[in-house]
Amino acid sequence: MSSNGPENSQKRKPGGPQFPFGGPRLPDFKPFKDWKFSLVYVLILVAGMSLFNYVFMKKVNPTIDFSEFKAKIVSGEIKRVELTDSYFTGYTALKRELPPGPRVKNPYTMSPEVIYRTVPINDPEIIKLMDEKRVSYYAVSREGNVILNIIFSWVLPIGFFFLIWRFLLKRLGNMGGNVLSVGQNRAVIVAEGDIVTRFADVAGVDEAKEELIEVVDFLKNPKKYTDIGGKIPKGVLLVGPPGTGKTLLARAVAGEAGVSFFRMSGADFVEMFVGVGAARVRDLFKQARDKAPCIIFIDELDAIGKSRINNIAGGNDEREQTLNQLLVEMDGFDATSGLIILAATNRPDVLDPALLRPGRFDRQVLVDRPDLKGREAILKIHAKAVKLNPQVDLDAIARMTSGFVGADLANIVNEAALLAVRGGRQLVSQKDFEEAIEKTVAGLQKKNRIISKEERRIVAFHETGHALIAAFTPGSDPVQKISIVPRGFGALGYTLQMPVEDRYLMTEDELLGKIDVLLGGRAAEELIFGKLSTGAANDLTRATDIARRMITDYGMSSRFKHVALTQRGANMLGSPQTPEPMLHREYSEATQQYIDEEIAHIVEKQYASVKNILTRNKLLLNTLAGLLLEKETLDEKEFKDIVQSTQGIPEKEERRINA
Repeated sequence: MSSNGPENSQKRKPGGPQFPFGGPRLPDFKPFKDWKFSLVYVLILVAGMSLFNYVFMKKVNPTIDFSEFKAKIVSGEIKRVELTDSYFTGYTALKRELPPGPRVKNPYTMSPEVIYRTVPINDPEIIKLMDEKRVSYYAVSREGNVILNIIFSWVLPIGFFFLIWRFLLKRLGNMGGNVLSVGQNRAVIVAEGDIVTRFADVAGVDEAKEELIEVVDFLKNPKKYTDIGGKIPKGVLLVGPPGTGKTLLARAVAGEAGVSFFRMSGADFVEMFVGVGAARVRDLFKQARDKAPCIIFIDELDAIGKSRINNIAGGNDEREQTLNQLLVEMDGFDATSGLIILAATNRPDVLDPALLRPGRFDRQVLVDRPDLKGREAILKIHAKAVKLNPQVDLDAIARMTSGFVGADLANIVNEAALLAVRGGRQLVSQKDFEEAIEKTVAGLQKKNRIISKEERRIVAFHETGHALIAAFTPGSDPVQKISIVPRGFGALGYTLQMPVEDRYLMTEDELLGKIDVLLGGRAAEELIFGKLSTGAANDLTRATDIARRMITDYGMSSRFKHVALTQRGANMLGSPQTPEPMLHREYSEATQQYIDEEIAHIVEKQYASVKNILTRNKLLLNTLAGLLLEKETLDEKEFKDIVQSTQGIPEKEERRINA
């Protein structure tokens, strides 16, 4: 009994042979689908050709003189001659020889024939001589080997060099040097409707979103602006530190507007051939005009937009040609065409002034580090895909991550989820987030690192010194954790301080308090052990840098009050701890000597103050260090309880440089 139901119907699927009763389908046979050229194949080809020549090609015998060849015919040694256009080949007769040794039933063996070759000479007597000596001769045509000669002499060598050329061309193409496609841009084109990012997926940059909403509204309703005579900005430059979400904002603009999105990095324009960058700029704008309304997004604009004023070499190099072409293209399209250019950079100081003038990138949008509310909103977005414990407090996590950007917060959420999986938990807890923050700030724990007892004591007192001075310094960030578990690169311990709120200004006393906290570790070492170690190297570097900035940048010295002694090059919008890339000294040697002496005076004075505080609280220092050696880690509550139970926190003595 048969049935025509869908479960029994058989439909043949294309692509390969089928089994008759719904069995598995054989895989498609595509032997060259995933084939990639490699020099190994070339070596195999050469080895195969050599083997073919060795096995199938007849062994070539050396030639002899023509006179000697005739003499062997006269002597009767040559019995047969093969005549060709290139050679006369003579063969001797087979001989029966008696081998040495005892007699056997068939003692005779056939010795091999000997072959002689000579280059023919126009000698009509050679034929008569062979007739007289009864030598058989015959002509041989080589037409049968012409094809093989052509293959091995021409086709295979040419094919070999063609493969080498294709291989090198492919490698050059991967490096951006393919001469056949120099004028083609490398933009990643995302079609209309394929971008799923929206403004709801971006948090912590509300001011930047408000600026870009107008761009989206123009792309959706351009007539509203053109009727009143207004023009939308041609270019919008997103400026901000790395990881703040500039690229995410650009994708959100394209997603909200529902238009095509061209994404390209500034480094993709510049190549090894002169004129390639300019050609790619032209091709990019040509494609964008054809797909208008659309958005062109150029990431890392500073790669091609650096100022031409400071070009020491002069001349019209490749980067300058690319920039000139970009400027021309931005002037060449109509503001009502629906073509918007977005660009992102964290080095606005190095951009050419012609890019920033009205009519080109005439609107600059700052995408800054998120504040407390912004960090909490970012954490909520990234935590949607993570199973959280109901007791997780994202507000507390946001307070612990002051100065973090969106990329850092996304990484913390992911690290917390990985730590929960590693611990065998089904939900991410608050402890996982705290450990993820410590891992990001201080590095990975190294519990297996072997440290001697003496070094552990030094590290314990060093970190306790930092924590005590932080507790005794008004306005200092509270201590969240003290640990002597090694982390990161060379950190044998750490004292974790987290700010209560975001700070944008610091007073002179607060700067001196930071120096005090940094010097607390070394002062504790000297007080307890009577000697110094190398553990305070990074602390001294940071303390010296703060003291130098107070004198040279902030005008906080007795001789140069309210005077900035340095003209620092504008820093990349990155971490506040990032050193300045350029420093121009515009003061005399005498001033430099004063700066050095003043730095030493500030550091020495604060060090004496710190050591005095630790001396008065030596009992508390020993108690905390002993507990730290026992438990390896002290949290904020344990630290505060011990300090407050021992004695009240004293008032910080007056800190003035000129006191």
